Amino acid sequence: MKYKGQAWIRVGPRRGVANAEDERQLNERRRSLDLPFDSRPTPGTTLDDLDLTLFERLVIPSLVPPDVPAANGRTTGQRLAALRLVSPDQIPTAAGVLAIGNDPTAWLPGAYVQFLRVDGTTLADPLNDEKRLSGPLPDTLRQLDELLALNISSTVDFTSGPTEARVPDYPITALQQVVRNAVLHRGYEHTNAPIRITWYADRIEVVNPGGPFGMVSTGNFGSGLTDYRNPTLAEIMRGLGYVQRFGAGIPVTHRSLSENGNPPVEFDSPPSSARRSWARTGPCPRCPTTPTAWAR
Repeated sequence: MKYKGQAWIRVGPRRGVANAEDERQLNERRRSLDLPFDSRPTPGTTLDDLDLTLFERLVIPSLVPPDVPAANGRTTGQRLAALRLVSPDQIPTAAGVLAIGNDPTAWLPGAYVQFLRVDGTTLADPLNDEKRLSGPLPDTLRQLDELLALNISSTVDFTSGPTEARVPDYPITALQQVVRNAVLHRGYEHTNAPIRITWYADRIEVVNPGGPFGMVSTGNFGSGLTDYRNPTLAEIMRGLGYVQRFGAGIPVTHRSLSENGNPPVEFDSPPSSARRSWARTGPCPRCPTTPTAWAR
């Protein structure tokens, strides 16, 4: 603490005015906390907690041009540090644990996606399906895409045109954008809550721990402005082909819903400790069995 211009510290039994070395260490700690959460080292982890095979097989080819690894001769540790998956002293960062960790939930308990398929309109109704998606980021994103595609139903229209037309109850592109937005922008500090996708008979809810961040506010959410709570994860997801780093996700959601016949989506984020973003769209007129779609 500072009192009358002097920094006072307690280290074990010692208490007194901080000397020059003490102040240097305090300043370094304060600067380290200014890093984005996903760039901070994860205490207790080592390189053994990372799947280095996944890193070399998938992450490096996705983020680095193919001629660069052979030309620069860097070690695996140097490559990890260059992509901010480990700190300079080779401690895995939160991004490293999330992207290529053997078990991310061992260090970040909320790092998973909970999926519920409800046979009704409330959580009190019977469950048709329940899944917990966890593991390294590439595996979780792949499982999410597969799960969304499996749960979408289509209406077959063979009377209004010369050939039959299949109309999905929800456009897969819109659902992917909303879910990927939740994975990318969720907060991990001060919460162990997972991302939750609840697929009701009349709507879908996607609950994301973490509200708008930086330039994005409740008032301009969904307007195309973008900011990154987890910039290292954003770069990895961009390299893997899951996001475009220029704010196109929400506009793509609007367009795909419109093309599918759904009403425009609305976004909001209530100002509370349980920050979450939600969007609502009405029924697709060609799919009368699915009256309302929500992403919350």
